[in-house]
Amino acid sequence: MHIIIHNLKPERVRVSVGTAAVLGLIHMRLSVAPTTAYMMSYTEGSCTANCSFCAQARGSSGSRDQLSRVEWPDFPLRDVVDGFSKPSAQVLQRVCLQVINYPRFLEDTLSLVATFKETRLPISVDTCPVGGAGLRRLRDAGVDRVSIPLDGATPQVFNRIKGPGVGGPYMWETHMAALREAVKIFGPGNVGSNLIVGLGETEREAAQLAQTLRDMGVITVLFAFTPLEGTRLSDAPQPPLDSYRRIQAARHLIDRGLATVGDMSFDEGGRITGYGQVDLTEALRDGAAFMTTGCPACNRPFYNERPSGPYYNYPRPLKPEEVEKEIKNMGVEQVD
Repeated sequence: MHIIIHNLKPERVRVSVGTAAVLGLIHMRLSVAPTTAYMMSYTEGSCTANCSFCAQARGSSGSRDQLSRVEWPDFPLRDVVDGFSKPSAQVLQRVCLQVINYPRFLEDTLSLVATFKETRLPISVDTCPVGGAGLRRLRDAGVDRVSIPLDGATPQVFNRIKGPGVGGPYMWETHMAALREAVKIFGPGNVGSNLIVGLGETEREAAQLAQTLRDMGVITVLFAFTPLEGTRLSDAPQPPLDSYRRIQAARHLIDRGLATVGDMSFDEGGRITGYGQVDLTEALRDGAAFMTTGCPACNRPFYNERPSGPYYNYPRPLKPEEVEKEIKNMGVEQVD
């Protein structure tokens, strides 16, 4: 594949280090290669939002080259585009643009979409609300999937970590309305929303959001909170792995229509204690519940964990013994 594009704008784009290695932009040994090309819009300043967990936030003193625990160096867009022609890039099955909120971000995003459309790979965009007109422009430009991240499981958590509680520009109601509009434009199952586990929600609240989103036609994309230096939450811990596993299983069962949040049982603290009559061994045997969630071909290696593990989100299929271990680690009886 040889891509010829003139007058590339913006002139630079951030690229996750794993993607940069696959595109031949850096030399790096990968234990698991990304199957999606992860890009992030580039701006000289910070994001105008102020999310407590994000190094891109305007109030963060952390590295602007970081998103979650992954480094995102910037490169000339021309070099990035040329990288798709290299044999090593054949592993890539999708392009995903992470959009930073800054003046004219939508115009820059549309320009990047036009550029990456020449790769002939499907394109996803992760963005803050842009209104119905903006969503239609993205669809008409060639984007087949969008994600509008809630991040927080409840309005209270949302407001505290990225809304009025931190002087952020976002409102829960606006995000929910944007998700409903996105489903109308892109169709059920083609819209996602991030849920970051470990921001003070209960397991019941996380499961309830997964159910609410599924009922809307939205896919829940799970992340484990990862503390980053320079952010407001730099000293907060990651969620317990067993709790994350129980939430992963809940999301998986809900999304596959195997159980509803109403089937599940919880203790007084909101911890999941059962999933109803579902056979967990059978329902979880393929290991998909514990893998990275998102668009097709999204494996997002090591966003929340070191390559040495333990994995919050497996970036590859699990071995049978790993599935057995993770089901056991959930600490939940097979049937209520």
